[in-house]
Parts: sequence; C-alpha cells; structure tokens
Amino acid sequence: MSLRGAIPLDQVRFNEQGLVPAIAQDYLDGTVLMLAWMNQTSLEKTMDTGEAWYWSRSRQELWHKGATSGHIQKVQSLRYDCDSDAILMSIEQIGDIACHTGERSCFHQLDHSKSAPPADTLSEVFNVIRDRRDNPQVGSYTNSLFEAGDNKILKKIGEEAAEVVMACKDDDKDDIAGEVADLFYHSLVAIAHHGVELRDVYKKLQDRRRK
Repeated sequence: MSLRGAIPLDQVRFNEQGLVPAIAQDYLDGTVLMLAWMNQTSLEKTMDTGEAWYWSRSRQELWHKGATSGHIQKVQSLRYDCDSDAILMSIEQIGDIACHTGERSCFHQLDHSKSAPPADTLSEVFNVIRDRRDNPQVGSYTNSLFEAGDNKILKKIGEEAAEVVMACKDDDKDDIAGEVADLFYHSLVAIAHHGVELRDVYKKLQDRRRK
C-alpha cells in the first residue's frame, strides 16, 4: 500500500544529522511499540512501500524493519506533530513483536521489571479479565461469572443491554455511560469465556470502517 504524499517532505523538520524521530503505534489498540529514527530516504521508502523503513544510527544504514525477523510493520497511516519534528505511524505489527528482545513493545520495562505496555482501556480491562480466567482469585466477581458459565454471562449481557435501553430512554448521560460500561465489561467476559481475542473484534470494526 503506497502512502506517497501522506506527509509533505518539505514540511518535516529533520535535525542537524538529517534525522527525525518516528514512533510506531499499534493501529488497533494504540500501544506504543517502538521509537526509531528516519532520514528523508527512509521516510520516502516507507511511504512508497507501505512498510516501515528506518535509519540505523549505529550501523549508519537504511533499515527495513523485519527484513530479517519477518516482523515487518505495515503502515496504516502517517502524521507529523505540531512542530513538524516528529513522526507518528499507525502500524500493523506482523508477528506482534516489535522489540529485538522478543517483547511486543520496546517500552516493556517498569521499575526494572517487565510489564505489558499500556494500551486502550478496553484492552487493559480485557487483559485483567483473561488473567482472572487463567488465574482465578477467591471472591472475584469475574471468576464467579466464569464459574457459572454461559447461562449467567449471557443473562447479564441481556440485563445490561436492557438497562442501556432504559438509560437512553431517560436521556440520563451519566447513567448511559455507566450502563454501557457494564455492557462492555460483560461482553468482554463473554468473548474471553469463548476464547475470542479482543483484537479480533477490533479487526472486524476496522474492516467495516474501511468499507
């Protein structure tokens, strides 16, 4: 997919070394995956090929991300910041590994320990729900749903959907937000119970948006 012209090159403010920082962000859940550098040539190649190319400062050469590992980055969109001196790329990370260490994101270190990088709120809630499924905790409401199975989970979805309808009928904005949050939560429990990934739901939404 060519992105030629996505960014006007004459507007980009490269530094004294002819470089500009480029941030790669997951196109589905917004996770910041890595930061690298681009020169004009790598930015042009990125726009021409639709795949991320960087400039390696250590090797002093162009770097096609994933050319060796297979973990290429398919660029969905490009934009530059208000000062025109930084690039933000929305990308599909093939293999879901951006870091040379094998981690999904280069930003996985927290207080000298490893932790999943932050994503959107739904993804973070879903990760907690999956953790409850895989590592049950006594007294957890989420675990009580998993233990009861479909009958209870689906009943709750029906109840929450009805409450969303009633909140909308009453035109109570705070109540609508709260009831929709409850519906989202119970829907996440349902897909986790059936082994469906939230990213698969996001992909369906992306496909429909593009149509």
